[in-house]
Amino acid sequence: MLVEARTTVHRAGPPARLERVMTQTFSLRTTVDSDWREVRDLRLEMIRDMPTAYMESLDEALGRDEAEWRMRGRRGSAEHGIAVVAIDASGRWIGTMAGYVDPTVGALLVGVYVTPDYRGREAGVTDALLGAIETWARTEGDLLTLHVHQHNTRAIAAYQHRGFEATGESIPYNLDTTTNELEMVKSF
Repeated sequence: MLVEARTTVHRAGPPARLERVMTQTFSLRTTVDSDWREVRDLRLEMIRDMPTAYMESLDEALGRDEAEWRMRGRRGSAEHGIAVVAIDASGRWIGTMAGYVDPTVGALLVGVYVTPDYRGREAGVTDALLGAIETWARTEGDLLTLHVHQHNTRAIAAYQHRGFEATGESIPYNLDTTTNELEMVKSF
């Protein structure tokens, strides 16, 4: 799937305010086994950018072998799961989201990341990725659940703007059990 988003950038400066319109094009696809290097590199970028947003530390991720990364690449074609990536026109991986069916909550959104240069509604990457995950989740039930670190206020706000609501449930964050992951859900 090819997605195009228009972003208006305002620059103040003499003699007048300039407006530049830039078109960012990116594609979405599911991941495969042979993507293992890109899956690894994006995961390491994710953890470095937001260490508390994921359930593994940088050291754990760095210690994973090729077989583990290949398995993660295959998640794009899992029977009751999905892994979707956004790739810009130059071939750079700029975002990802994944989901799987958890036996207790059903469709569960995991591994959410958009590289800083492509964040925000104007870029369209988050909405495109989430749309793909929601399409998959609808085949698994009428609810999509996620867990977000209690201190990740930017992500909480982004999820709320996209229709997710807090359930009031939480689980201890595995890398620091003095903090929690908050449960949010979206009904279809």
